[in-house]
Amino acid sequence: MFFPRMFQSAATGQQVKGADWTTAISAWGSRQSSAGTMVNTETAMGLAALRGCVTLLAESVAQLPCELYVRDDKGGRERATDHPCYDMIHSQPNRKDTAFEYYEQAQGALGLEGNHIALIERDGAGYPTELIPIHPKKVVVLKGPDALPYYQFPEMGNEILSMRQVHHVRAFSIDGYVGLSPIYTNPDTIGLSLATEQHAAAVFSRGATMSGVIERPREAAPISEQAKVDNLLAKFAERHAGLRNLFSVALLQEGMQYKQLSMDNEKAQLIESRKLGVVEICRLYKIPPHMIQELEKATFNNIEHLGLQFVIYTLLPWIKRIEGAMMRDLLLPGERKQHYIEFNVSGLLRGDLKSRYEAYAIARQWGWLSVNDIRRLENMPPVAGGDRYLTPLNMTATGDVGATLNATPQQIKEIEGILCLQ
Repeated sequence: MFFPRMFQSAATGQQVKGADWTTAISAWGSRQSSAGTMVNTETAMGLAALRGCVTLLAESVAQLPCELYVRDDKGGRERATDHPCYDMIHSQPNRKDTAFEYYEQAQGALGLEGNHIALIERDGAGYPTELIPIHPKKVVVLKGPDALPYYQFPEMGNEILSMRQVHHVRAFSIDGYVGLSPIYTNPDTIGLSLATEQHAAAVFSRGATMSGVIERPREAAPISEQAKVDNLLAKFAERHAGLRNLFSVALLQEGMQYKQLSMDNEKAQLIESRKLGVVEICRLYKIPPHMIQELEKATFNNIEHLGLQFVIYTLLPWIKRIEGAMMRDLLLPGERKQHYIEFNVSGLLRGDLKSRYEAYAIARQWGWLSVNDIRRLENMPPVAGGDRYLTPLNMTATGDVGATLNATPQQIKEIEGILCLQ
């Protein structure tokens, strides 16, 4: 049984603070990168590449149907539509969110914070009825004396809840209690991209880019007064700085010459640096760059294979995390042998139309798919007589030729003689 006083000092009644058993998600804040930029969730989402990666994962998971299945005695399965949790898992996790909105928010939190946390509302029989998402930064994860995680909610009067009351999906974790945030653990990768974007913006907002200058021999006395120097610099910036004054022509008087001291964009390889930043962000989330519109190295020969790699090596690990956590938190212990939760990813694994139909033809000819099986995979209604499976004649077992051909005993004897089956 869980008692909140397990986490309190017997002498003072105050919560015990110890780094060996307490891990706080809410302690994660901003980190300064080596490039000098401040990195947190809000600034990181300002990067188009990172936002594209996070939303791509979130929308990809959310669009997949999530089903609750039950195994039958014949090794098959069917949807457990009569289970009390089926509607919550499949279509309506809570009264506010649709299934798409809930799973999108859950994967978005995993991609940004490394954790997804939701409160579990249960009925009198112990079955979950609602999943109410909570921002991970508003939760403190505690390691209890029984080595199980407990959850403290500072905004709810520091109430502590047990695993049974909280649904927690973790990203990659070192301690096994809290998932690691990609933003928190990689501030330099993200900070460098932020610095590159800020530099590019500064070039257009404050840069003085001229097509050339017109010099005039010095005729007047040298400028000595500071006020005149300041006025000259102000006028120069006013006329030649900013986006509207790009490539203007400057007139330099009194023998002064314009010399560029800062590194220009070509030498700084600004475009190449921005492209490299996109690739680094994609590497952080294991996403092929072409899926966030970086098509420089994508070809017709490899783009389909890259799409399959995204499903297998990027999307499936996240899906397996979510499925496993849902089975642990939402199914009763006695149900886990026969019931399981699964996202249907078959639609994402299909190839192009020609390759898919060729695969269906092979499966139909060799007898492991029927017409209705194929139609179900293509989201088409079944047809009458479509459940029949074909068997190639040359693969028929000895003694079954007659049943296959519906021949008379004399005809069977002659056929078996021809096929050398006697």
